[in-house]
Amino acid sequence: MTLRLELPRRSASQAAFPVALGRPAAVAVAPPILHHKGRAARAMVPVYDFTTQQDDIWKKLLHQPTEDARTQQAVREIIDDVRRRGDEALLEFTSRFDDVELTAAGLRLAPEVLEDAWNSLPSDMRAALQTAADRIRAFHERQRRESWEMEDGAGFRLAQRWMPLATAGLYIPGGAAAYPSTVLMNAIPAQVAGVDRIVAVTPPQRTGKMNPATLGALHLLGVEEVYQIGGAQAVAALAFGTQSLPRVDIVVGPGNKYVAEAKRLLYGTIRIDMVAGPTEVLILADDSVPAEWIAADMIAQAEHDPDAQSVVVLIGRDDTEALAAELEQQAAQSPRQAVLRTSLENNGAVIVGANIEQALDITARKAPEHLELLLKDARDLVPRIRNAGSIFVGPHSVEAIGDYIAGPNHVLPTGGTARFFSPLSVQDFYKMTQVIECGPQGLAAMGPAAARLADAEGLDGHAQSIRRRLAALEVAT
Repeated sequence: MTLRLELPRRSASQAAFPVALGRPAAVAVAPPILHHKGRAARAMVPVYDFTTQQDDIWKKLLHQPTEDARTQQAVREIIDDVRRRGDEALLEFTSRFDDVELTAAGLRLAPEVLEDAWNSLPSDMRAALQTAADRIRAFHERQRRESWEMEDGAGFRLAQRWMPLATAGLYIPGGAAAYPSTVLMNAIPAQVAGVDRIVAVTPPQRTGKMNPATLGALHLLGVEEVYQIGGAQAVAALAFGTQSLPRVDIVVGPGNKYVAEAKRLLYGTIRIDMVAGPTEVLILADDSVPAEWIAADMIAQAEHDPDAQSVVVLIGRDDTEALAAELEQQAAQSPRQAVLRTSLENNGAVIVGANIEQALDITARKAPEHLELLLKDARDLVPRIRNAGSIFVGPHSVEAIGDYIAGPNHVLPTGGTARFFSPLSVQDFYKMTQVIECGPQGLAAMGPAAARLADAEGLDGHAQSIRRRLAALEVAT
């Protein structure tokens, strides 16, 4: 089969970057045309030349969705209703959004349901979940925090105490796909931190049969308090508590845009891990890896969600024909073809003409959730990368191995927030308290300076609270 790639000329109407409904339109430039035996067909992913189309590239990669006022208002109303009416509102929303009729007594799943789900799993699935859990736990054990105390020469005893949060809520997505890996990645860090009470919520199913792998993973970890509710209403219930659900200190876990918006609005009432957006991967690839592998990794990301983003920067190679052919062939074999095609057509990109320094600049500005270094000497580049959720080093470090079983967490910052956010970790389930003990010697040594600083700030009450004690010390001596 012979394939030929052309980059069509852009019309004036294509010069501007179109945006609609808060996310990029299908393409920023016209996608390449594949010619096969005289028939032209548009490729799924647009190709950009870094030497001539940098403005288009930055618009595509750095696009931020606009605020969705309609979603925000809908979520505010759900939150207010759950806060006011508790279980009654939960049951109504479950009927309306999930088409499932429940009673308050039926919100919580019996532990036997979780155990039966575990026992129903094939032995190789149980073994895979156990292996993943063991590796995730081993990695996160190294994130434990230790309290400490010290005495200084001025007569102060100072301490920093790390304590686990008392309660944590895990949001486990449901619907079309099952996510037992999300159970492991969210629950294990909380357990390692020592959280006393871990509560999970996951949407009910119209069939009445919830995914056995998800429920089985909860049983494996010993998480027995599980409620069949989902959406923004579940987050609100965890934030405020209802007659049936406890109030928690933190809510973690991914969800749809309504779940994300509920977490954003309720931050401050509860702690959250992050407000996650659509998943994304940036791949830097030289000629050491076949186009087949690059296409497979792009498709693995795109099959998550129509809004997912898969971007590859080809360094020292321009075999876009081979890559386009692989994408077409592999997409045609996928059971999630419709989802991944939408993702690649709307949000994907292939960038050619960049050298390694320019590729690293793209990485720094994009701050991707997942970064694959499919490069020779990839390990040498890791110290030069500041902004990425997880870095996958070398051609065999496929992102999917990190999604499930490598050990590090797969709950990662998206949408450029890897510039200042970190992956979910044991740290998220701790809080820290400072302890200050100042005896007479310490007050005598440091009190005058502290009082002088209070004077400078115009806070006489602060200064006097110190000076009255200093005066008492002088009388005593």
